[in-house]
Amino acid sequence: MEAGPRDTERERRDAAEGTSGLSPDGPDEQEVLTDEVEVELRPQRRLRIWQLAPIVALAAIGSLMFAFPLAFGTGDGGAVVAMLGLLISCCAAGWGVMAARRVGHTWPGLPVRGSGERPDWRVIALYVGVGTVLVALAVWRVARLR
Repeated sequence: MEAGPRDTERERRDAAEGTSGLSPDGPDEQEVLTDEVEVELRPQRRLRIWQLAPIVALAAIGSLMFAFPLAFGTGDGGAVVAMLGLLISCCAAGWGVMAARRVGHTWPGLPVRGSGERPDWRVIALYVGVGTVLVALAVWRVARLR
């Protein structure tokens, strides 16, 4: 009894040719067998809907809370609501960045996690500079509501 199925057709071909299809340098060039197929066993890492839904909802609520007091200049509480909306939007953005990093995505210009490469300091400085300018403009606009 045999432990499993065999490829008897390939065995017959090899026996008829008198070679096993392999040489010390690798497979023979005359016959390339395409019977084997590589299949990735792990599922593809990507963001799922249950990860994206709360991030998108928080970002939408936060941006609306930030935008309406700034656009329409509502009363005394407008600055507080706008700052709270900015805080919620920033939290949603941070949550989204961490979820994307967890599935293997990186920021443009930065190396892939685990690659052993060091990030370029100019790219990091650019990201910090753009973030600082955006936060400064948002705080300045909210401060002008008073």
